[in-house]
Amino acid sequence: MAARQTAPVIGALCGTSAEHVADSGTRELEVSFGYRYQTSHRHFVGTVEQKQRDELNTEIVNTYHLFDIGLAYRLNSRWTLTGSVPILVADRNQLYPPRGFYEVNSIGDISAGVRAWLWRPPTESGGNIALGISLKMPTGKNDAASMAIGRDGNPVLATADQSLQAGDGGWGFALDTQMYKRIPWGNTVYFSGTYLFNPRNTTDVQTFRIRPGEEIMSVTDQYLFRGGISHAVPKIRGLAASIGGRIEGVPVRDAFGSSDGFRRPGYAISVDPGLVYARGRYLFAVNVPFAVERNRRRSVTDLRNGSHGDAAFADYVLTLSVTRRFNF
Repeated sequence: MAARQTAPVIGALCGTSAEHVADSGTRELEVSFGYRYQTSHRHFVGTVEQKQRDELNTEIVNTYHLFDIGLAYRLNSRWTLTGSVPILVADRNQLYPPRGFYEVNSIGDISAGVRAWLWRPPTESGGNIALGISLKMPTGKNDAASMAIGRDGNPVLATADQSLQAGDGGWGFALDTQMYKRIPWGNTVYFSGTYLFNPRNTTDVQTFRIRPGEEIMSVTDQYLFRGGISHAVPKIRGLAASIGGRIEGVPVRDAFGSSDGFRRPGYAISVDPGLVYARGRYLFAVNVPFAVERNRRRSVTDLRNGSHGDAAFADYVLTLSVTRRFNF
């Protein structure tokens, strides 16, 4: 799963961002519950879809239900402490050895950090930029396994595929940004992005793969960037509709350290429509990004072996979130 954000910058779109915090130094806590659903089943090598997989009924299907509990403790109008606790419920029908049906229900990698607006809200320009940094801890299980059928036809306890693991097994840190600018006629342009740096090269978790270099799992960087325009819906106070673009994925090579082991680098570019509704102390959001380009790139081990592995992508992703604000 690429970088997770329950409600990046959407608070700013409805005027419920840090701008509402009084200069008196009012502290507040925001608790958010996020949900992400996707079914990945369309196989790609590069940008070419392997349509024969559907025709031959050999598609591997991953189904994800990702829940996220987010905390944001606002110290003042500029500085906020942040935290995230993801929980993954997922399954996979694996058709190659170790063949079987894999299920994972586990807490993911917890993160904690700090974020600050560059200018103290409210700004005269109607815009602002926030920068954040967080520590990602390896709290999620990265060696979940299920009983499967091995290459010799006998039952074996096999590690679930990397795409199904709730954690990646490494300490990391993420840099993120959120920015927005109000423009005429009730519109707001926005951008948000997160890049997760994972310096660790590989774990000691076996993949049960036989290609040279793919025997153990890689600890990968991840990224998510999105931007677009939001418009306040006339006659419905607190409601805004947005349309934009989104890209998320895993790079071929990490920013720091080596990039050995097994990984599926690539990205998905999506059109990202959404709705945000603010009412009292609550903020509700829904987005349904649907893919317009999917690219499974060649990994470091692919390049060494002269091969090009595939990956399954989703047609669309459903994200929901609700946020409740508490004052102190």
